[in-house]
Amino acid sequence: MIRSALLVMLSISVTAFMSVCALLFPLISPGENKAHKIANLWARMLLWITNIRVEVIGAENVLKNRPQIFMANHQSDFDILIVLAFIPGQFRWIVKKELFKIPIFGKAMKSAGYIEIDRQNHEKAMKSLEEAAQKIREGKSVVTFPEGTRSKDGTIKPFKQGMFHLAIRAGVPIVPISIIGAHEILPKRTLRIKPGKITMIIDQPVDVSGYQIEARGELIERIRDIIVRNVEKGRGSSGTPSVPDRGKESQ
Repeated sequence: MIRSALLVMLSISVTAFMSVCALLFPLISPGENKAHKIANLWARMLLWITNIRVEVIGAENVLKNRPQIFMANHQSDFDILIVLAFIPGQFRWIVKKELFKIPIFGKAMKSAGYIEIDRQNHEKAMKSLEEAAQKIREGKSVVTFPEGTRSKDGTIKPFKQGMFHLAIRAGVPIVPISIIGAHEILPKRTLRIKPGKITMIIDQPVDVSGYQIEARGELIERIRDIIVRNVEKGRGSSGTPSVPDRGKESQ
């Protein structure tokens, strides 16, 4: 427990420092992309500090030179670090509004162009989705956790519909991402960090052009099934995903 407390204190210090950097650097050389690069470095530093090993499977499935919507299951705060550190290129988060209230950190996220969403307020949530649509029109990819919040027990919860509505309207592919092992390292509502290994499987992009808004339930089911299937494979006896024909890289 003492070790976890020290890691948390060190992580908070690093987060504060990198947040200040994310606020100041754009003043010298403006641009959301630079702030996002700082966020990438921040994530990699925290993973190193907490001794978390990461295996990425399917990095070649990330599309080059075109926007896409990444959708991942959500088990732990470490999911954010994994995605920030290991999804290549520029993208923007759709983040719950509570995180924007954190001093300095919230402003740093705004400087990176991340999008605040209030899932309890339909009108504000729709405004956030329109902001995300504008980012996509600008050629930026978007990342979201369609469950809406972290799972308490590691199981994958039902998906919210909003981002699927956005994907169909924007006509951009969805890239399903399965994160395995984060719940065991840092479950929801605890600060006790257990060093170990997390695997992230990036599956092949799903073309949404054949789906209509009225039939988005079919798309939701398809994406969720892909993520669940890869998570179940990853929780096999060896703890290593058995996903064929995909490249691997490790931290």
